[in-house]
Amino acid sequence: MNDERLTVAQPADEANGPGPAPYPPGRPDQPAPPDEPAPPDQPDQPRRRRRRGPGPVTLLLLPALVTVTGVAAFLALGGLPNPWPDDDSGADPSAAVGVDPSYLPWLRKAASACTVLEPSVLAAQIDQLSGWSDDSDDLSGQKGIAAFTDDEWRTWGKDDDGNGTSSPRDPADAIMALGRRDCSLAGKVTELRTEGRINGDLVELTLAAYAVGPDAVTEAGRVPAAAKTYLAEVQALLPRYEALDREDSGSGAGGAAGALLTAPVSPLTITSPFGSREHPLTGVTKLHTGVDFAAPQGTQVVAARRGRVVFAALTSAYGNRIVIDHGTIQGKRVETTYSHLSALGVTVGQNVEAGATIGRVGSTGLSTGPHLHFEVVLDGYYTDPRPWVLPDGV
Repeated sequence: MNDERLTVAQPADEANGPGPAPYPPGRPDQPAPPDEPAPPDQPDQPRRRRRRGPGPVTLLLLPALVTVTGVAAFLALGGLPNPWPDDDSGADPSAAVGVDPSYLPWLRKAASACTVLEPSVLAAQIDQLSGWSDDSDDLSGQKGIAAFTDDEWRTWGKDDDGNGTSSPRDPADAIMALGRRDCSLAGKVTELRTEGRINGDLVELTLAAYAVGPDAVTEAGRVPAAAKTYLAEVQALLPRYEALDREDSGSGAGGAAGALLTAPVSPLTITSPFGSREHPLTGVTKLHTGVDFAAPQGTQVVAARRGRVVFAALTSAYGNRIVIDHGTIQGKRVETTYSHLSALGVTVGQNVEAGATIGRVGSTGLSTGPHLHFEVVLDGYYTDPRPWVLPDGV
């Protein structure tokens, strides 16, 4: 994650945003207890007047009163579920789990490298290994949230987020490295099981091979006893992260499986990725804050996710530019931007659905030819759009 902030477009006034949740109804007053029945007549006491039965007015009003009281109590306890849940934030299912939203696209991208893995498995592993803390273990030499040693990192580590540094302390790099390591182990245990040398569930065998090595799994012919504690700890954490395995309901049709965002143009042909580069017109080397997708003049550009347009105007550098606010995930705001457009198809304040046409590809502003400059902005910071859109990267 770089530390350059988005300054071109300021968020629109939030006055029209969703209001506060309605104040929960109070519990209705408890009905007064019914009258106690009169004691039986005593022979040594004066005869009391016999109580009369309920009159016609009471017979008519009492059922209505009971019904109103029952409904009030039912509503106070929660009532019927809302068939139209609030979705103004476009929150992902991962919002229910304690994962930094910037990690989510990397978890999905790493898991997509092989069929055995799911994002929840990687997340549970990381939770078991480090509790999502990047503190180093001085005794073991493990570093970062995936607990890699220097020797392990030399085998599995890469600069996956393109920030110029490969480090186990970089969460994106660490998640991708763990995915590569797990997928390599998954390939080995799959082959061993196909040959009939081991038996068991592939995910369990992969985790066992991570804990004690594939040779120990081969020797035992199954999950060895030495790996059962680690396996049990990871499996106990899996339910916490199962929401990560579900496709995002807010991304709409057209998104790649496992991706958080719908492709803004089709097909996706990247001509300049996210990262440091020399600008082709100015010659200045600085962060390229998005991804350039090649596309013919006038190609349809669509919203990558449901949201609200907060900027749509001509700028000097970006040309015709649109910024869409998609709400928050785990308290962090997600925005996407679309630049160098030949035409703007939306206005500020407009709500759009994922896949809705918002403009056309062009070459306005500082541009060398028709293309879409697409950005993902997480809580005000530019981040690599590729894992958000493409489960397999580029």
